[in-house]
Amino acid sequence: MNMRDMMKKNFKILMLVLLLAFASCSFTSKSFDDPDKDKLLVQVITYVLQQGHFDPIAMDDAFSEELFSDYLESIDPVKRYFYESDYKDFEKFKLTIDDQLKAFDITFFNVTHERMLQRIAEAQEIYKEVLSKPFNYDIDEVFETDYDKSGFVKNKKQMKERWRKQLKFSTLSNYDDLKQEEKIAIANNKDYIAKTDAEIEKEAREATLKSLNIYFNDNVDDLKREDWFALYVNAIVEEFDPHTYYLAPKSKEDFDQRMSGKLEGIGARLQKRMDYIKIVELISGGPAWRSQKLEVEDVILKVKQEDEEFPVDIVGMRINDAIKYIKGPKGTKVTLTIKKVDGTIKDIDIVRDVVELGETYAKASLVKKNEKKFGVINLPAFYVDFDDYKNLNAAIDVKKDIERLKAEGMEGLILDLRNNGGGSLPTVVDMAGLFIKDGPIVQVRSTGAPKEVLRDKDKSIVWDGPLVILVNELSASASEIMAAAMQDYKRAIIIGSKQTYGKGTVQNVYNLNNLVRNNTSGDLGALAFTTQKYYRINGGSVQLEGVKSDVNVPGRFSFIDVGEKEKENPLPWDEIDAADYEVWDSYFDYDQTISKSKARMSQNEQLKLIEANAKWVKSKIDETQVSLNYEKYKASLDLNEEESKQFDKISDYTTNLSFESLAFEKELFASDTTDLKEKRDRWHESLSKDVYIEEALNVLEDLKMSYGVKKVAKIKP
Repeated sequence: MNMRDMMKKNFKILMLVLLLAFASCSFTSKSFDDPDKDKLLVQVITYVLQQGHFDPIAMDDAFSEELFSDYLESIDPVKRYFYESDYKDFEKFKLTIDDQLKAFDITFFNVTHERMLQRIAEAQEIYKEVLSKPFNYDIDEVFETDYDKSGFVKNKKQMKERWRKQLKFSTLSNYDDLKQEEKIAIANNKDYIAKTDAEIEKEAREATLKSLNIYFNDNVDDLKREDWFALYVNAIVEEFDPHTYYLAPKSKEDFDQRMSGKLEGIGARLQKRMDYIKIVELISGGPAWRSQKLEVEDVILKVKQEDEEFPVDIVGMRINDAIKYIKGPKGTKVTLTIKKVDGTIKDIDIVRDVVELGETYAKASLVKKNEKKFGVINLPAFYVDFDDYKNLNAAIDVKKDIERLKAEGMEGLILDLRNNGGGSLPTVVDMAGLFIKDGPIVQVRSTGAPKEVLRDKDKSIVWDGPLVILVNELSASASEIMAAAMQDYKRAIIIGSKQTYGKGTVQNVYNLNNLVRNNTSGDLGALAFTTQKYYRINGGSVQLEGVKSDVNVPGRFSFIDVGEKEKENPLPWDEIDAADYEVWDSYFDYDQTISKSKARMSQNEQLKLIEANAKWVKSKIDETQVSLNYEKYKASLDLNEEESKQFDKISDYTTNLSFESLAFEKELFASDTTDLKEKRDRWHESLSKDVYIEEALNVLEDLKMSYGVKKVAKIKP
């Protein structure tokens, strides 16, 4: 039995155990006097988590207290709905939610849900009243953007004041945009009749009003009870760990659509963090990627359609609701108001398109340096099609690229795993096997079961020459397995951030309907839950600690809190016995090469500038108070803009290295209709400006082998 089949078998055994246990207890929808779907869902999910999760937590008073706080924060993160009196009413459930869940009782949800609907109706009246009166941007007052520093208000007067400041803050950017438009109009047309400040203020306020009306009318008011209940269920399951989550029936449909291979929209993966929607990945070849204006960690504040006069403010919006505005048919234009990591705010136009997930596949390039040829393989994800494993997976594609690079004379290889969030565990095991003769790659442990050592059993080596792996803080999961294995074998030198993301867990997605016999309550959705934990072959966990680079270099996230350790309820770090493996012995100056690289990096002016920029960005993130006085607000924006200019040289950097596509790809350019040449030209240009790629090439030059590298390889047809 191969490793992939073994893992599938283990998960099937786990599910069979759950099915048998569930059936033996006669847990069916008919076992209730009240066949309420919500109660059935609680019954199924709590049972699966207690029996199937890798590290199930006790559903006790401590659990209840955490769930109480986390759930209220999830539905009212800005504290603009509930009052202090509401919180006190809810507090009587603080230590009893666990007891309710064990009895499949949803009283806590019912009470908070009914109160939330009441408060939302009141909020709609409040924001309309607030926005009916002008804002005074001449007075000195500040708005605190860190909502954790704010408590619940005591009365309606305080609630109205909270809304006033939030709305004034939201309208301030509209006001500034209109002021700048006025300046341009006046400069371009001497006959232009300028608007007064009062007219501009009113127009800005009306834009905010329209945005809120759209948000409440099109989204909040359309939310059904099951949508709210899905939030409650997610709060429950996320107490177990940050990678366990509930997929409601509609979310499951969206999940299946993403897995189908096409996404229609801007080509960016988004994530809700506190009250903001952040970009966490740009899909190669997609509209956002092609624009060269969006970056990971950018925050989307507003969204404007091409046929709309005013944008919609998505701050505080549920991510599924926000995505409805951002996605759209191919060929339509959307304008995103973006807050960059350094605090600057920009409007960016994107023309939507169909994004083929094939653009996330491996790609290779060749570069010549000092009469030697080196290869670069960029791998955005450890992708796989389990229904067609032998033809579509990252390991097979990387193997093909290595063979092509060898055929063109490659003498050293860079595997770029920066921003690679992971993917298939079997695929990474297969890929690691391309670089070693045979042996263990990763250890996997399930609760109550002996560890499994996942091995490369193929004694052939596809690439036995110098190898460098690039990582950063966003390299996670399968990327960390790959980097850790190559580091433990001393097969590759790891260059990058102080540590990688730190995700050392394995999840499976399971259809909850499969656990219920004679279900008459409707679709229950699915649950993704953590079933295993993986460990390095040296016995250490990647969880929380990540993989520490051999050569640590600063990056844009060096001082920003990212990674597993910043998540709520992460599983702890631990270790198990090491596997039996032999260190790679074909480098004879491995440690010396690392020392030389560290010395070069410490003197590199480009990296010093990148580090200074990262520190400056962190200082801006720490500034959570914003002035609501327009002159001070504008002065702060201008200062940020001016200070950021000192880092313009980062993008001006060039290595004078020339990268090119492989021969087979060049042949495709003539007949290609997918802009492949443009995509590769863009990639090659970015490589030529990449200081990390430059140093990786230096390391490849330094690494000395105890035997010559075979440059020619046969390529399978």
